[in-house]
Amino acid sequence: MTLSVQFITMISMITGGIYLGMALDTFRRFQRHWKHNVFFLYFMEISFWLTQTFILYYTLYSVNAGELRVYVFVACLLGFATYQALLSNLYKRILERIISIMLRIYQFFTKLLQWTVVAPIKYIFRLLFASVILLFNTILIVIGFTLKILFLPIKWIAMLVYRLLPKKIKLFLHHLAGFCSKIQNICKRCLTYITSKWR
Repeated sequence: MTLSVQFITMISMITGGIYLGMALDTFRRFQRHWKHNVFFLYFMEISFWLTQTFILYYTLYSVNAGELRVYVFVACLLGFATYQALLSNLYKRILERIISIMLRIYQFFTKLLQWTVVAPIKYIFRLLFASVILLFNTILIVIGFTLKILFLPIKWIAMLVYRLLPKKIKLFLHHLAGFCSKIQNICKRCLTYITSKWR
């Protein structure tokens, strides 16, 4: 191995050590989101270190065909220590700023999607539901008016018959009418409640 290759190897490993420190701080920053799940925590920890090992060895392989020497580990450790001593705090501040910007962008697009897609779809569904309710009420009014006209002669006959009935039967029919009126009022309240929820 020539001196130039050794020099490039040392520079690459020092850079790799700095990269490892940045990757570790980034990983620890996001680790709080899954630290309560023990299985996922171990899985992510193992995956992280395997990935970093592969990246560093691939870098070493690209520089000196993967030859491992003592100075390779020393250079990597030097880069990592340099990062921890000089660059860690600066990188963490930059990382927090980037995360803050990304969160704001995400919130902006979420609100944009809410106002441009979700809100119009909700409005259309509410409009359709209100139209169906209006049509249903109109049909009920028409049917009710038609039935009143059709049953008007029957009502007159029933009133004449009612006058001829005994008092006990009249009292029973009076209670039955009261019960039917309560049921009708309950149905009207349910329909009003359902309609108000969709407004």
